[in-house]
Amino acid sequence: MKRFGTQNPILVSFLLVLLLFTSNCFASTQNDDVKESRSAHERVRDWVRVGLVLDLGSVEGKMVGSSVSMALSDFYAVNSDYRTRISLSLRNSHGEPLLALASAVDLLHTEKVEAIIGGNSFLETKLLAEIGEKATVPVISLNSPISSSLSKYSHLIQATHDSVSEAKGIAAFIHGFDWNSVALVYEDDDDWRESMQLLVDHFHESGVRVQSKVGFTVSSSDDFVTDRLRKLKDLGATVFVVHLSEVIATRLFPCAERLGMMSEGFAWILTAKSMSSFHEKSGDFAKEAMEGVVGFKSYIPMSKELHNFTSRWRRSMPVEEEETVGEITRLSISSVWAHDVAWALARAAEVSRMPNVSTTLLEAITECRFKGLSGDFQLDNKKLLLSGKFEIVNLIGSSGERRVGFWNSNGSFSNRRLLSSITHDQLETIIWPGGSAQSPKRRNLGENKNKKLRVLVTSSNRFPRLMNVTTDEGGNVKTVEGFCMDVFRASMAPFNYEFEFIPWLHGPNYTNLSYTLYSQKDKYDAAVGDITITSSRLEFVDFTMPFTEIGLGIVAPKERSMWVFFQPLTTDLWITSAAFFVLTGVIVWLIERPENPEFQGSWPKQIGVIFWFGFSTLVYAHRERLKHNLSRFVVTVWVFAVLILTASYTATLTSMMTVQQIRFNSNKDFVGHMSGSHIANTALTSSSLREIRSKGLQSAEEYAQALFNKSVQYVVDELPYLRVLLGENPEKFLMVKTQCTTNGFGFMFQKGFELVANVSREIANLRAEERLIDMERRWFQKQLPYTTDDTSDPISLYRFRGLFMITGVSFAFALAVLFILWLRDQWEVLVNSFNIFISQRLVHFKILFARTIHPAPLDDAIGENAVQMAQRNRL
Repeated sequence: MKRFGTQNPILVSFLLVLLLFTSNCFASTQNDDVKESRSAHERVRDWVRVGLVLDLGSVEGKMVGSSVSMALSDFYAVNSDYRTRISLSLRNSHGEPLLALASAVDLLHTEKVEAIIGGNSFLETKLLAEIGEKATVPVISLNSPISSSLSKYSHLIQATHDSVSEAKGIAAFIHGFDWNSVALVYEDDDDWRESMQLLVDHFHESGVRVQSKVGFTVSSSDDFVTDRLRKLKDLGATVFVVHLSEVIATRLFPCAERLGMMSEGFAWILTAKSMSSFHEKSGDFAKEAMEGVVGFKSYIPMSKELHNFTSRWRRSMPVEEEETVGEITRLSISSVWAHDVAWALARAAEVSRMPNVSTTLLEAITECRFKGLSGDFQLDNKKLLLSGKFEIVNLIGSSGERRVGFWNSNGSFSNRRLLSSITHDQLETIIWPGGSAQSPKRRNLGENKNKKLRVLVTSSNRFPRLMNVTTDEGGNVKTVEGFCMDVFRASMAPFNYEFEFIPWLHGPNYTNLSYTLYSQKDKYDAAVGDITITSSRLEFVDFTMPFTEIGLGIVAPKERSMWVFFQPLTTDLWITSAAFFVLTGVIVWLIERPENPEFQGSWPKQIGVIFWFGFSTLVYAHRERLKHNLSRFVVTVWVFAVLILTASYTATLTSMMTVQQIRFNSNKDFVGHMSGSHIANTALTSSSLREIRSKGLQSAEEYAQALFNKSVQYVVDELPYLRVLLGENPEKFLMVKTQCTTNGFGFMFQKGFELVANVSREIANLRAEERLIDMERRWFQKQLPYTTDDTSDPISLYRFRGLFMITGVSFAFALAVLFILWLRDQWEVLVNSFNIFISQRLVHFKILFARTIHPAPLDDAIGENAVQMAQRNRL
């Protein structure tokens, strides 16, 4: 070293000077950076806190979190002059919606956040949207399904797939290969059911028949998955649309491969939501099992910006997470959306904090327009949708996937050269399962013969005409017959199934039957019998459409009383009517007696005429000729009243002779119902049937016996049971039909079973072809007509008070006129009598006055003479 320094003093001096200069420059640069940083910090006027609620234990959550953080860093590096900054507050939801809700509440209270990013599932999005609505804070959801139930939240922004365009693309793809029906395999979870419904609706609109739907959950065992797939295969399904998450899909396809359903002749289509849930780290075994599957993917064109961002993202991953995401070479759709959402938030924060600007953060976000990594950022009705273009890929096992074309939002397919076309011919060649390039053809349902269906049958035999099961000594079913079984066999005839009938020996509790069918899927496929469709049972099973009448009915004995003709009118109306009959006779007698000889004679004769004439108006049989117009007026008004009374009486009596009057508000009599029937008990405590004294009965025979011996006043039950009772006793009972409070009988199948829709369609055909009516006639015998409702109460005086008021006023008017006419005829006699009466009173007054003023002995003689003179003058 010494030798080097002594021999090259110039070089050493140069190096020393260079080192000194570099250090000064470095120090100067650091000072400049510090000054610039301090200056930028001073320029920041406001901080906007944003909450980030993610499942940090998942790959997706880690990708979204890092994408948001990097996006904000990039944004403020480009826009260093902005005087607002986004401050992120991160919370871990662990994939639990309730923890996500708790995290959002904590962010609002402790961090005072002004926006929340989160909600990767339907339930989580709904909970966050609810809290965001109450706090008036924007909630931005990534990849949650579009649902009508979320549209009510005005502070919710969704970044998601264009489900409408996807549904159209899959339907067009199916039509392009001349398929007309598919089997839908979906994840039985709120998140996936919501996004599936739009797909199903569009299939129906476009003429693609959903042959069957099968749902799986994360907890579904491989045996259960295999069993359900086997049934789909037996049904003849060859084209499947799969709407599942990666967790279930990677178990589904190996099971399908073991059943030979990943071979030539089958087609599998994955939805965009399913494809977005897949990552490169999926196992090779699962990838190999999925060879030949076709998938729709939301298309984000690769750009220089996206490539650079992805590269920097991979380099930014912490060392401890490299093993988790090391195999991932590209960002997920949600991560790309998260980047653009972060930029939109940063822009909106700056706009909403500008002086003299009243725009809220939510309004500023919705008005943002810029070009992001996913394309043009523009919200439509608070939804960020991609351009509507979907990439169609063909999975080729462990080698990955191969793009075969695109689906454009304008309704056309295109290949890599993006040439528009309306058929699938412009797509690249697809390699289907089994390595075949030939597209599968759908088999007919009838090709699979002699398949066995394990059916539970209700064996209580309470109503044999509905369901009658006989067993041998070993408990095996010997025969099954009845109306329900006839309908079942007729509706299942097109599908060529054999049946293994298994008796249900646990009584009429059919809710337990539905749970047994749900919990023992490896033993039973369906249940047949007098099983009512209820909401509680629908939680465990699927029902076909009802094959019986819907509603409850009430049956009572026919009225056989000898005094039934008194019942149409109440007692007060009978008495009032009789009084008016007599009053009519009296008034006519008073008018006609002076001039009409028919109303004259002895008093017994006149009294007889009075009663006879009044009651004869009831049948219009009065023979007496009326000579006075006033009496004719009285009779005309009364005949009008009698006409209304007799018509009402006749109508009510006719009703009572044909339909038993049943009063629902009586609490004196017992009401019969099916023992142990939850539906009948509910009806008896409903608003229309408030009867509390009930009696449980077991069969149609017990119903009839109880009604005969009057231990119950009437029977309440579902219409099919009462049809049996009426069919066996057509002349003794009658029924009043009430409101439709039940859903009728249906056949039970396991949830998602592929035959439910097909059997329902056959039941509809049986009803349209009137074959159901023929079966009812066979099993229920004579059919009696129903009444529309309960009979009315007896006619009361209150209802006819107007009629009697008119009649009474008419009678009073007639009496008034009669009195005036009598005064006219007797006026002179009355005046003379009045004058004599007055003169007599005056004479008596004079005498009394004279005696009072001049008392004398001669008064008596003078008074007597005066009286005698007055009497002579009168004569």
